[in-house]
Amino acid sequence: MDTITRQDLVQLGYKSETSRKIIAQAKSILIKRGYIFYDNKRLGRVPIEVVEEILGLHIKLGA
Repeated sequence: MDTITRQDLVQLGYKSETSRKIIAQAKSILIKRGYIFYDNKRLGRVPIEVVEEILGLHIKLGA
């Protein structure tokens, strides 16, 4: 499973605050889906598929 962080979103061109909100929204979605593991303030890495759902586009991170 590929994951993404706030810093990755900033490198893609999103502002820092926007990136933070996207990760928070992704964590909220995952918690609602039953992944209680994401109910943790220090966890800042989420599956890239959830962020793609939020943004409505495919994300390809450089290797």
